[in-house]
Amino acid sequence: MTMNLFDQFASPQVLTVPLIIIALVMPVALAYARPRLTMNRTAALQTWLMAMFTKQLMLPLNKPGHTWAPILMTMMALLLLTNLLGLLPHTFTPTTQLSLNMSLAVPLWMATVLTGLRNQPTTSLAHLLPTGTPTPLVPILILIETISLLIRPIALGVRLTANLTAGHLLITLISTATLALISPSPALAATAGILLLLLTGLEIAVAMIQAYVFTLLLSLYLQENS
Repeated sequence: MTMNLFDQFASPQVLTVPLIIIALVMPVALAYARPRLTMNRTAALQTWLMAMFTKQLMLPLNKPGHTWAPILMTMMALLLLTNLLGLLPHTFTPTTQLSLNMSLAVPLWMATVLTGLRNQPTTSLAHLLPTGTPTPLVPILILIETISLLIRPIALGVRLTANLTAGHLLITLISTATLALISPSPALAATAGILLLLLTGLEIAVAMIQAYVFTLLLSLYLQENS
């Protein structure tokens, strides 16, 4: 039972083609706005949302950090559409794979660190040692701050994976219980069905929030190094 429950997070294949490739291409196809003389409602909505989120993310950053706006917005759009598309029936959610999330988190985190070391090395290295630290505690605090710095990309990837995986598991469990209770107890099946609808709405909110949190944390890391 447990193995079958977690099999939904293994990348399926159709005609030897991994569905994770199709799932990653779909957000790009949906977000791409074809050039036209006059924008339609979809393109206008995309433009408005991008402008609003860009303003929100770039507000705490200084001028050099604004060059990261296309990268952050592309990352947020990819995660948002991928998370939401994964909630549709008979689909696959690539962001439930820790390997994919880590492949996104580690390079972007490393880029923020290297940006800080290139632009302001003294300030970036100063984050490893708080001001006014007693001399005997200097090695210990440097080690602790270094470990906390290295944990950041792991926290980014694990947070996204854990939240989406937990929601999908709950939906699978409740939907299975709903189908099993239809014959013996229709009342309990109806209650479980209502709970399933509420949980689906909550999972939609979680999918949107996790995409925003992932991008927001990256912008905060960039704020420390730009």
